[in-house]
Order: sequence, then C-alpha cells, then structure tokens
Amino acid sequence: MSVNKMSHRVENGTVLVLEREFNAPRSLVFEMFKSPEHIKHFWGPRGWDVPVCKVDFRVGGTWIYCMKCVDKNQGEFFGMEAWGRADYKEIVEPEKLVYVDAFCDSSGNIDPRLPSATVTMIFVDLGSKTKIVSTADYRTPEALKVVTDMGMIQGISETWDRLEERLAQVI
Repeated sequence: MSVNKMSHRVENGTVLVLEREFNAPRSLVFEMFKSPEHIKHFWGPRGWDVPVCKVDFRVGGTWIYCMKCVDKNQGEFFGMEAWGRADYKEIVEPEKLVYVDAFCDSSGNIDPRLPSATVTMIFVDLGSKTKIVSTADYRTPEALKVVTDMGMIQGISETWDRLEERLAQVI
C-alpha cells in the first residue's frame, strides 16, 4: 500500500480541504469516480460495503448510494445503512468534479436534518501520479462540526486508502 496519507484542514470555519496523492495517472483516478463498478470497491470506510450504487454521470445527473456496515467488530454500527446522494453540477474530465453531497433516504430524498456540502474535487496531473484536492463547503461551522463529529474525516481517509488499493488492482 502507498505511504501517501490524506491531509486535511479547515478554512474559514466552513470549508474542509482534503488532499492526497495516488499512484496512478489522472485519467484512471478520475475514472474511479464515474463507474459504479469501481465505486463499489472503494467507497466508504473499512468494513462497509456499497450494495446500492446508481450513477448518472453527467451535469444534472445524480449518484445515489447506500453504504452498509458488514463488519461485526464495529459493534452497534453492524448492519447500519447510510444513504447518500450527489447532484453533479460541473464535470471537466479528467480535471474537475463539482457536486452537492447530501444524506438521503433509500428513495433519494434529501434528509434536511443533516448537513449538505458543495464538493469540488480537483485532479492534479503529476505524471504517473495524481493529487486529489477536495474542498467541501458547508453552510455553517456547525454543519461542518456535525459531519466531523460523525467520523467523516476518518471515513474519507479509509475510503481513499481503499481507492489506492483499487487503483493498484486495475493498473
């Protein structure tokens, strides 16, 4: 596995910036975020599977997914489902992806009780490597605190570890 680790910082109290380098060319890293067949292999923290992943990858399209905890060692989380929805706002392949990220129910209805964010992912070409710079812009510092208290930073770090593993499988 790569020694690359994700860095994170908060800007202006509402913007979470995540960065990490991956050992794969930019076109392949970008491809991972387009295809349900790839997403199912890396999305979510360790011990969670993606039994539902519907991707309409176009501006105006929607990605709806379910993460389900399948690791009995995760105690009270075992069997839990977490549904998410992304509404694509901008796609510049293979450089940039902008979407509104929200929690939803199994029908794709956004849960207004939980925070949403506008996420901008920049895929920086480093030759045989790629750096992802992801910014998630929340409406308030409190909204950002809700998701960080839920363990989102650890979850994304594990997701990106799994992405590195998936990239190694398909190169």
